[in-house]
Order: sequence, then structure tokens, then C-alpha cells
Amino acid sequence: MPSIYVGDLWINVIDRGMGSPVLLVHGFPLDHRMWNEQIELLSTRHRVIAPDLRGFGGSFGAAGTTTMARFADDLRLVLDQLRVDEPVAFCGLSMGGYIAFEFWRRHSVRVGSLVLCDTKSAADAPEAARNRRLLADRILAAGADDLADLMLPKLLAPASINNQPQTVERIREMIVKAEAPGVAAALRGMAERADSTGILGEIHVPTLCIVGEQDAITPPDEMQEMAAKMPNATCVIIPEVGHMTPMENPHAVNDSLLAFLRL
Repeated sequence: MPSIYVGDLWINVIDRGMGSPVLLVHGFPLDHRMWNEQIELLSTRHRVIAPDLRGFGGSFGAAGTTTMARFADDLRLVLDQLRVDEPVAFCGLSMGGYIAFEFWRRHSVRVGSLVLCDTKSAADAPEAARNRRLLADRILAAGADDLADLMLPKLLAPASINNQPQTVERIREMIVKAEAPGVAAALRGMAERADSTGILGEIHVPTLCIVGEQDAITPPDEMQEMAAKMPNATCVIIPEVGHMTPMENPHAVNDSLLAFLRL
């Protein structure tokens, strides 16, 4: 997996295929491998770019607070280094969606379309932000060894936990690999992110919202409301899955992505 220097760190990135570019941005606290099924299929039709965000996977260098703006600027530098000149289809899951909103604020000329998977435009409520900061402090003090056990029941539908042991282990392995400074820095960045609800009406590019029917973190009704505020958005609900739709039901997500990218 090649690495790209983006000013103060090396970013590991998949760059595969030819055609119009698709940028896949992973969620917290995972890495590019959560998109493996999408990379395999989409790269037969598109140029697929799937980085490990700062502090995750094979990309190190995170400390303190990694804001959504820092992540967004890292991605812009990755596109520059890869000489991606045309607007991308920006696809982000969960934290990747938070980054997508910030990327739109800062680099909207680089966005041709958006795919928002299991995410939300609203900022954290004060208690949720406080809990993120407390978790960041705990992880820095004691490590992230129990983070997978804490997060897996929230990320996956009960049926996925019971019937997809390989998916559970793939997610667990990504979480376990994440280093404490990167995890803590991202938690702090999410806690202080801006509310993006006010800019939804300004996002004029074609947008696809994808959400799991049983997503407890970003429920379907919340994502449908978000899509309704965007002038050119549709929402697809993937049945019987939770927050990790691209991994829990990759075939349904891939079908939705291919249909959207053909428009």
C-alpha cells in the first residue's frame, strides 16, 4: 500500500482503477479496509482512492486534537499528490461523513457528488461531546484495549453479530490496531465539530444517503430528515443491518453506489 507525504505525515492510501474518481473515507475507529468490498467492485469502473486517515491504519502522526478540518485538508493534499484534478464522488461513513461536510465547506470545488453513509449533520449535544472527551482521556491513560468490546454492539445489528462472525472479527481487528493517540485525537475532533445542518440547503451536488435499518447511532428517520433538507439528495435504507452498512450488506450498498454513480 503506497504512502503519500502530506506535509507533516505519511498517509497510506489505496489508489486503484481508472475512470471518474471515487474517494472512500472510513469511519471511526477503523481504516480503509472497511471498504474492501466497495474497492474491489468500484475499481473495475472508477478510480478508487481509499486512504487511512491520520492516526488510523497505516497512517500515524496524530496527537492532541484532530479536527474534521484537519482531516479534510489532509484529503485535499492526498488528491493533489495523486494529481486528481476532476471533482470526486466523496463517500464517507459516520466520521467520514462529518469530514465530508467539512470538505464541502473548505473544498467544494473538488466535490462532484456525495455519498453519506450512516452519518449525521448535527453536532454533538453537550453531554455527548463531554463523553467523547472523557473517553479520549481514558484511552490515553489506559489504552484502547476494551474499545472494540465497547463499540461492536453499537456498530452492528444483532443479526450481524450473531450471523457474521467474519465481519465482527474484521471490525475488531481494525479497532484493535488503532493507536491510542490517533483514537483520542479523533474523539476530541468529533466532540468539537461544527453543526452542519445549516449548510445542507447549500449542498447542490447529487447526494446519496445510505443508512442501515437498525442503525442506533444515526437512525434512518434522522438521515431521511437530513436528506430532505438537501436540494438534490435521495435516501436508501438497507434492511436488517446497523451502522456498518458497507460491511454488513456489501451487495446492497454496492448496488446503490453503482446506480448512483451512473447518474
